[in-house]
Amino acid sequence: MESHQDNHRLAAVEAMLAEIARQIKESQAAAEQRSAEFEQEMKEYRAAAALEMQKIREAQAKTDKQIGGMSYNHGKFAEDYFFNSFHKGKQNFLGEKFDHIKKNLKGTETDDEFDIVMLNGHAIWLVETKFKAHENDIPEVLEKACAFRVNFPKYENHKVYLGLASMAFYPKLEKECIKEGIALIKQVGDTVVINDEHLKVF
Repeated sequence: MESHQDNHRLAAVEAMLAEIARQIKESQAAAEQRSAEFEQEMKEYRAAAALEMQKIREAQAKTDKQIGGMSYNHGKFAEDYFFNSFHKGKQNFLGEKFDHIKKNLKGTETDDEFDIVMLNGHAIWLVETKFKAHENDIPEVLEKACAFRVNFPKYENHKVYLGLASMAFYPKLEKECIKEGIALIKQVGDTVVINDEHLKVF
């Protein structure tokens, strides 16, 4: 009688263990399925994100190119505007008459480029042109005097004057130019107005 009960209990335990094993196996299979699905979702997400980032980079590159082109066109417009005005000889700088005017003069010793250069037998005027100048441009203008002397030593006995030409100025920029002895050259209506009373010789 006891043996029969033991066998019955043993069979029940084995059945229970088998059920537990089955449930564990199902749980493992379900976990593996979920893991595989998650990995696939992550793979698809990464691919979609990479594609989106590529589109963003391409759009940014296109925008940068357009902005660069606009900046170049604006800068070229300002440069041509002031050069043409100077070339027509309508302006008188420090009571000086300049015999020659050059645009985009390249340095012979360095990579410097001088937007507008006017010269005569004893003076040189270097004009940096900007569509919309900023006070951060002033160090660049100041460096032009030294750079010019390095590149063109034959003019070592010439006086060098600096000017900043811009289609627009603001008070702080004007104040800094005056402080540094740089001529202010700006468009006012259809004419070019020059403030050179404070000029320094560089």
